[in-house]
Amino acid sequence: MLETDKIFAGSIPENYDRYMVPLIFEPFAADMARRAASLSPGAVLEVAAGTGVVTRALAPKLSPGASYVVTDLNQPMLDFAASRQAPDSRIQWRQADALALPFENATFDLVCCQFGAMFFPDRTAGYREAKRVLKPGGHFLFNVWDRIEENVFASDVTNALAEIFPDDPPRFLARTPHGYHDTALIRSELESAGFSRVAIETRAEQSRASSPRLPAVAYCQGTVLRTEIEARDAGKLQAATDRAAAVIAARHGSGEVAAKIQAHVIVATV
Repeated sequence: MLETDKIFAGSIPENYDRYMVPLIFEPFAADMARRAASLSPGAVLEVAAGTGVVTRALAPKLSPGASYVVTDLNQPMLDFAASRQAPDSRIQWRQADALALPFENATFDLVCCQFGAMFFPDRTAGYREAKRVLKPGGHFLFNVWDRIEENVFASDVTNALAEIFPDDPPRFLARTPHGYHDTALIRSELESAGFSRVAIETRAEQSRASSPRLPAVAYCQGTVLRTEIEARDAGKLQAATDRAAAVIAARHGSGEVAAKIQAHVIVATV
């Protein structure tokens, strides 16, 4: 992962929430909220919360007496998440680094993280921190994307951009969001961090959009892929988006489009 892969700033948080969240994150957020609520946690920590799609899904499912601390390393993303959340006295918003959590040992019943572990500079350190702040018997629930070939629109966009920038194709999607899909490695790193029980499930969902242009805009302008495109040629963002839309239309049609998305869902127990 490059250092710039972690920078979600400028108009990216708004575009991310407007386009990416309904396209790929909402189905898995609903799944995560269901799994989290089934554990009946009294104290929940969410790390790498992004623009709050899991927070919005999970908060209504928690008990009235629960506490819910929502964190992200990126303050603009966290600010946007807070602005989207209904007032809730159980929720505390806090900027925090998942690799150096500002919480006491054995504080939470559940730590959850949706599609954030891929961005950890040291995943084992992040997992060790999750274990440290969990109470005995607590759970670390998170998910990561499967390989890019199993996530069709992301693959389509990556291939389209290779046509626009053949000498230096932007590879953010393959490199980082879809770069941590080896389940044996995931299990090994969790065990190295001290988790004794690890369950991994691979889950497929459908990514749906009303037109081919929506996934193109979502990926090209609502993720750090935008930064990579503009670093190569600031004037080609629109052309890159147009080409991605054309590739998606050619493969999936010009009306409503749908394609497979796939992720690994992991539950590690202290």
